[in-house]
Amino acid sequence: MIRTILAVAFLALYITFVGLPVIAYSLLTHTSDFLFRAGRWGIGVSMRLAGVRVRTEGIENIPAGVCIFAANHVSNLDPPAALIGIPRRVSFLAKREVFHVPIVKTALRLGKIVPVDRSDRESAVASIDQAVQYLNDGISFVVFPEGTRSKDGQLKPFKKGTFVMAIQGRVPVVPVSILGSRERMPKGTLATVPGEILIRFAPPVDSTAYTMEQREILLARVQEAVAAGLSAPR
Repeated sequence: MIRTILAVAFLALYITFVGLPVIAYSLLTHTSDFLFRAGRWGIGVSMRLAGVRVRTEGIENIPAGVCIFAANHVSNLDPPAALIGIPRRVSFLAKREVFHVPIVKTALRLGKIVPVDRSDRESAVASIDQAVQYLNDGISFVVFPEGTRSKDGQLKPFKKGTFVMAIQGRVPVVPVSILGSRERMPKGTLATVPGEILIRFAPPVDSTAYTMEQREILLARVQEAVAAGLSAPR
């Protein structure tokens, strides 16, 4: 618990004394790369203070160009672990609720984070269109196709939106298996448990080989690869 308090305290101070000036700089310069690097560094330090280490396997499987990283989701630590473990500029899809705080909303939009409201089909379609535009602009995405965290740690059925994005954006999908994050912070808890999170990258799947009518075939192939990564020995 002490490590968790240290990590949260550091992050609060970092956001106040570094984050706000960086947000102002990004607004003035209309750029987001420095905001991304500053955010990634701050998250990395807070994770280390919490005693959480991120290890990766299969970095060589990440293609050189823009792609979508499709990962399982069991913990609130999955997004920060992915942010640290993926060696490139990435963005995320996030629940619309996190955009309600004014300063947070500004930072997320500057960082090209896309809000999603899955209860509103028209809004969800617009979010996919926005994400595809960012893909076309050269920004890769981390997506959790289950749509929410798994309560029991078991891989849940994937939803189609991620694969609509991939086919429309004509970018490869990298299956990502995240192991250990549930043990570090189970769903329903706030405290972190020191230890390792392993991120495995499987070979990318070429979305251009699939039509929109074949999106469920693409979905099944990626889900199978994520499941294989979860079951392989650590």
